[in-house]
Amino acid sequence: MTGSLYITNVAPESLIAEFFQRSAGEWRSERRYYTLPDGDTKEMVSLITIRFLTSGCDELRQLARLHELTNETLMTCGAEVSWHSTDSISGKKQSQGLTLFGAAGSTLYRDRGFATTKPITASYYFTNSDTLCLRTEYQGSVFEEELKLIGKHYRTRQTIISRAGEQQMIGQYLEKRLS
Repeated sequence: MTGSLYITNVAPESLIAEFFQRSAGEWRSERRYYTLPDGDTKEMVSLITIRFLTSGCDELRQLARLHELTNETLMTCGAEVSWHSTDSISGKKQSQGLTLFGAAGSTLYRDRGFATTKPITASYYFTNSDTLCLRTEYQGSVFEEELKLIGKHYRTRQTIISRAGEQQMIGQYLEKRLS
């Protein structure tokens, strides 16, 4: 009960800034995607680098312009996330890229989505200071994500992708800090 009372009294910008700062560094992400309803799986490994972004930095100003915000310094903080992914079984390179996140109030601005290269927004909240929950909707799909910091060296993530009220895919991730 105290955890939820604590969260309701803390501004979302303060929680997201702390979460992004604690997530900064290099991570090895092992993940498995389950396609529903048949249960086909795909296993991936990614090397992820997360960099904390401060209010007013060039990257957040660029993100504000992408979202056509009139105030380029609206976002209080953010993160730059880059990744290199390979298929766990075949070792084939799958994807690599970089994405920007910026927070203002309880909205998380992104320069791209999971399934689109267009700028998108997500609503976010915390169940406790270690657990960030996101909800993103675009192109008829809903993406619900939970990211949980476990101590200083681990993170878990889960993503559920739904379309027309039906769950399409579940992604589960275990991430270990490399630095």
